[in-house]
Amino acid sequence: QNSKTRAQTPCSFSILVSGNPPPRRFRIEVKREELRFSKENLSVFSFCVFGRMERSLWGHLPLLVMSNSKDSVEYILQALWRTRKTGLDAADRLVIREMLQLQHDSDLDPLLVCLRMLIRRCVYENVSKDDIQKLFPSEVLPELQRLLTLLLQKFQREWREDLLKDQVSLPRLKAMTWNMANQNTESADPMAVINLKLQNDAQSHSGELDVKFQLAKDTLEMMLSSMSCIKDQLSDMDETSNRRSSQETNMI
Repeated sequence: QNSKTRAQTPCSFSILVSGNPPPRRFRIEVKREELRFSKENLSVFSFCVFGRMERSLWGHLPLLVMSNSKDSVEYILQALWRTRKTGLDAADRLVIREMLQLQHDSDLDPLLVCLRMLIRRCVYENVSKDDIQKLFPSEVLPELQRLLTLLLQKFQREWREDLLKDQVSLPRLKAMTWNMANQNTESADPMAVINLKLQNDAQSHSGELDVKFQLAKDTLEMMLSSMSCIKDQLSDMDETSNRRSSQETNMI
């Protein structure tokens, strides 16, 4: 196609959404002027869609050797985390290219995609400190595996705390009272009236919130059953956490 035809011809791609209800395929069509991907985000998008690219991406990690400094690699990882929502700006990209002695952004992009993939797996997925090194395939140089493992272990807890700060702050329960309603009315079913006092610590809506609702016997039983399940899950999580802490203490 000539340039005029390319500019007017939309591109299309299909997305298969699985789950319940049964899988459905969506075909999406976009025009050239509607595409708003940065080069880095487009690379990330391509990687996520075409998982087979993963093997070739690992081959770009040796570029980190060009930095000749652990501090430089640490700076790159920190910059990628700091810009996890926005992507690197031109100034950051220039600094990293100079660290790695690269002339073009096209040489840098695959490395950034691979490092963002590592950071995402380390922080967002349930990967323990001891399992970080298992994220690397055997073809990655051992010295790079050791360096990146040490740095990812160093920042994993801090980055996970950053994720918690990014989340919306939900109100917490401060107090609860209750009383019975319809006690003196023979024709009405007895009801329990629940009063919750919630404390909202979000900066934009700080303060106390009162919530009042009523429960009949059947809805109360359903609620208690759900609360019991929640209690069991929290207990299981506490036991798992305590076992890990005990293991780490024994190792020390």
